[in-house]
Formats: sequence, C-alpha cells, structure tokens
Amino acid sequence: MGTRQVIEWSEDGAERSARWRSESGASPPGRVVIADDETKADDAYRLACEGTALLWRGDFQNARQLLQAMMRRADRAPRRAKRRRRNEAPPSQLQTFHLHRQAQAQRARTLGMLLIPFEPGHVIPLRRAPDVERACTEAHGSADEPYVTSLRELLGLIGAHEWRRKGVPIPALGGDRIRPHYGVFSPVRGEYVDLVAEAPLPSTELAYDIGTGTGVLAAVLARRGVQRIVATDQDPRALACARDNLTRLGLEEQVRVIEADLFPPERAPLVVCNPPWLPAKPSSPLEYAVYDPDGRMLRGFLNGLADHLTPGGEGWLILSDLAEHLGLRTREELLTTFDAAGLRVAGRLDIKPQHPRAADASDPLHAARSAEVTSLWRLAAR
Repeated sequence: MGTRQVIEWSEDGAERSARWRSESGASPPGRVVIADDETKADDAYRLACEGTALLWRGDFQNARQLLQAMMRRADRAPRRAKRRRRNEAPPSQLQTFHLHRQAQAQRARTLGMLLIPFEPGHVIPLRRAPDVERACTEAHGSADEPYVTSLRELLGLIGAHEWRRKGVPIPALGGDRIRPHYGVFSPVRGEYVDLVAEAPLPSTELAYDIGTGTGVLAAVLARRGVQRIVATDQDPRALACARDNLTRLGLEEQVRVIEADLFPPERAPLVVCNPPWLPAKPSSPLEYAVYDPDGRMLRGFLNGLADHLTPGGEGWLILSDLAEHLGLRTREELLTTFDAAGLRVAGRLDIKPQHPRAADASDPLHAARSAEVTSLWRLAAR
C-alpha cells in the first residue's frame, strides 16, 4: 500500500479508528457496524450488498462460517440473473468476459465487507483466532499499530503463505519446487514452463528473462545449461521472490536478478518474456500478473526486442491466445505488432492448457478456455 489510510467506526458509544489495510486497493468502507456470533447471514449479506462493512467481534471460526454463508448467497445471485436473461440473445465472448469481470468485482466488494481487527504484531484479538503473524509479515512486513482488514483478504494471505511454505513442484526442474511469495504470480500453469524447457536454444552463453516473477523461467534456462542469465523485474516482491528461489536452487551465481523496466542495457542471444496474457485493466494491484493494461508490457517487449538481440539471436514470447478467443485481441493485430517492431517469426511451439478450468463447462468463459493454446513464439530481428 502507498498512502496510509484509516477506517473509522462507532463502538460502545465512542468513536474509534485504526489503520486500514487492503492489498486489493479497496478504499476504507464509509459505513461500519459491529457484528458478532449473533449476526445472521442474511442480514450480513444484505448490509454488505448495501456497502456497509461488518467489523467482527465474535469467534474467529464463526466469522469464517459467516463468510462461507455470504459466498453461497453471492453465488446464487448470478444464477438468478442468468435465468431472467434466458430469452435474450446470447452475449458475445467479449461481452461475456466483461460481464464476468463485473460480477467477480462486485462479488469481491461484497465479500470484502466482513472485517477482522488486528493488534500490533499481526495478532487477532478474537476467540479461536489462528496465529497468522508469519503469513501477514510475509505480505505486509512488521506491524507496530492496530489495523483492520477484510477476512477474505486475510484468508488469501494465509493461502499464499501455504503456497510459499509447500512450494510448487516444477517437472522441468526435476521436481524441485518454486516457492511463490505473496503477490507474485505462481507457476501453477506449467505448460508455459514446459515450452521454455523444450524450445531449441539459440545459444547457451547468455539469456535475459524479462519480468522474471518467481524466477522459474530463469531457473529452467540455467538448468538447461545457459551459462549466464540476467533476470529483470520492477516489482520488489518479485525481485525478492526470484532471488530467494534461485538461491535456494543453488543458481544465484548463474543468474543475476536486477531491477529494470523490461530490458538490461546490453544485448543477448536469447531474450525470454512471459507477459500478462490479457490486454485489460486490472481491478486491483494483485491482478497485474494477469492483465496488461492496453498491452503495454507486450508492446514494450516487442518494440525493444530487436535492439537487445545479438545477430542471430532470438526473442521467446510466451503468450496464450485466450485474448483472441475472448475478442480482446486478434491474431492479425499480434502479427502486425511483430512486423511493426522489425521482427519475424522464426518458429512457434504450441501446447494445450491442462488446468481444470479448461474442462469446466460451468465456467462462463468455458468456450474460450477450452479453445485456448499457449505458444512460444521464436522471434528474430528482420
């Protein structure tokens, strides 16, 4: 978070306030009421839909149950709306995408209205509250003052901590694990990693990994025998995450992690980039790993690639065509961008996603997800 924000409420006849924390970038709620074990799920959901937040003072586990009950009510609403529209013409994939995002954003706002208080040291002053100090410290750093955050975000922090603790096994690394930090995109969709593990290397001398994130692609290149790798990112969390993973894998001498806006200053025979795949505006800071506003990172990489390749070098662009199936971008527009950047296609490797949502017919975006192909475009300067 940037500017320190404060949440205010009335309790026991007194005006109170505390620091407001929101990793999603949500503003402090303007209306806050006290809720406890006697609060009914219907009442809580109604208040949340109206924009009133509920600051929890009861048993922590009861708060989790209340949030689950609110989730069930939130998930019933889109089904009712769908039934009302059954006689209308089906929306396009682009309309479906925007409607889905609007519904997800509204759902997140509503469920984010159930709030949990914290004391200094990331201590939750509620009955049966778990010890979340480590999970919160990993995301926020130390806490020397009381604060309030949403229960939904707290559960996200706890889940991220478990991902970091257990790690994600990467077959291309011989089963070694990458441990994603909070706010850094996790390599759970392994198809793009497999592409980098299989593509023919133009050189084993030097490679750049642009927007390294967890460092997984830099690690794969290092294990494939690339002697020197420079991994770049602008996000402090990603830089710390990549350095942590590469050190733990024993690759810190082979891979140098630096803060940079896309490219290092020199040229390399191999430049790899896996940008966010969807050219759309993120609705929260945590969505920047998925959504690339106006395709800025993609265009920045393509427009600068030719100037950062040595003669005969290649740029590997890892990109899903999901945006094309959703109507956010066309294949012709992508190829035109290649050409305008002075690039030609030297080859392409394709792979079908294996993640569960690609086979989930109940997903509103199923038609696009089931047709999705992830590609590694081998690009060279013209």
